[in-house]
Amino acid sequence: MTVGEVVEKLSLTVLAGQDLLQRQLEGGYVSDLLSNVMAGAKENQIWVTVQLHANVVAVASLLNISAVIIAGNKQPGHETINKAEDQGVILLLSPDNAFEVVCRLHDLGIGSC
Repeated sequence: MTVGEVVEKLSLTVLAGQDLLQRQLEGGYVSDLLSNVMAGAKENQIWVTVQLHANVVAVASLLNISAVIIAGNKQPGHETINKAEDQGVILLLSPDNAFEVVCRLHDLGIGSC
């Protein structure tokens, strides 16, 4: 499944990386602790978090995460969005809380790898 298909099926808002939505997904990861993400997330996964700061983009870029979904309709600042665009990180926004986002991803067949 591609990030674009997830965006469409979950009605997500694309904050950064509009031209990268063809990226493939190979699973998902959810955590708000960056150290957990660095230790447990894998390349080409979609990451669900409520964190808004620019370090989220740095971790996603380092791990080659397919996309980051910010849950709970929390709006990151311009610095985070601009950094995501600059580093080629897809940044998405969902009005649903993290649990609901993960349930919906699971319903689409996206699990952990």
